[in-house]
Amino acid sequence: MRLSEKAYHLIKEKIVTLELLPLSVIDERVLMEELGLGRTPIREALHRLAAEGLVNIVPRRGMFVANISITDLQKIFEVRMPMEGLCARLAAQRVTAGQIAQMERLFHALEQVPDRDIKGLMSVDERFHHLLYQAADNEFLAEALDRLYAPSLRLWYLVLDRLGDVRDAVERHRGVVEALKTGDGERAEAFIRQHIAQFQQEIKAVL
Repeated sequence: MRLSEKAYHLIKEKIVTLELLPLSVIDERVLMEELGLGRTPIREALHRLAAEGLVNIVPRRGMFVANISITDLQKIFEVRMPMEGLCARLAAQRVTAGQIAQMERLFHALEQVPDRDIKGLMSVDERFHHLLYQAADNEFLAEALDRLYAPSLRLWYLVLDRLGDVRDAVERHRGVVEALKTGDGERAEAFIRQHIAQFQQEIKAVL
């Protein structure tokens, strides 16, 4: 992995999990020390994150973590719902045996994650969605969904302490995997849409 790619993933995780708080100043030197990386890969990563809307670059003032806009919630889900549905339908046609095996290993790993390990549970959800995007075998769709998933995950981290059973939300993906195994695109789409709709409702209920 290129250093700038490594920096991108590590900084993105800090932003998504709210380790770097919304509107906080981004100090390149601090990131260099924490991540053990040079200025160039850090800067390249920050510019990439700015293009994705997770970082704001203000001339003569510096870089800041983008705010979490609750008003964007509805707009994000309006786009995510049909796109995730399309992704699930395509995955039902194109998923490989190896990708199914990866998904099943992921759920086996989920059984070892304690309920109190919220970050661990959320990591399983994130990895599942990325596997689903890969299974659809459409890099343009995968890139668009990756960009939509990040702000959705930030919202989830924002309200985690007010949500109910996070494990239950992650477990819902098992239905998607069973549908993919049989090539049932309609059922896979229905499961993923239900998951996203419930996620949206749970967030709305506590905001």
